Amino acid sequence: MATTDLVKDPRARSLPLTGMLLVKLGRAAQRRFNDVLKPSELTPRHVQVLDELRQGPMSQQALADRVGVDPTKLVGLLNDLEGRHLVLRRRDPVDRRRHIVENSRKGEAQVDAALGAAAAVEDELLGALDSEQRAQLRELLVLAAESSMSGEQCVDPAADEQDLCDEPV
Repeated sequence: MATTDLVKDPRARSLPLTGMLLVKLGRAAQRRFNDVLKPSELTPRHVQVLDELRQGPMSQQALADRVGVDPTKLVGLLNDLEGRHLVLRRRDPVDRRRHIVENSRKGEAQVDAALGAAAAVEDELLGALDSEQRAQLRELLVLAAESSMSGEQCVDPAADEQDLCDEPV
């Protein structure tokens, strides 16, 4: 007898936990984001850095804080982006020990294209929701994320336990 035969009434099953649904949706989003970003050779973390730099030039430390990544890991990301001429780094004229980072024109164009692709993925993932439901979901997720992630390091389940907390979803 198959285990599915044991459940006579499918409505008798309990609903999945919200957290499990979020994990499932997050994994689907991550797979699709990775797929649409492949042609650009950007990772979701690269896009997050470039997107954050749209706010304007900032110190590497401020950028690390804003994207929630260890400063040493940020250096590697910035090396990748700088090598591709997507970001510019320069010494802070006020404090020569600090580096100021900003998007190049090419970086701005790349992040615009990547965010457009990410928006298309989001439309696909949330296709069953109308615009009001999407707005409400976003507000609730922001509230939950802010309350649960304050000061906490997190792990991207698809990244082999690396500290990759804030992948765009």
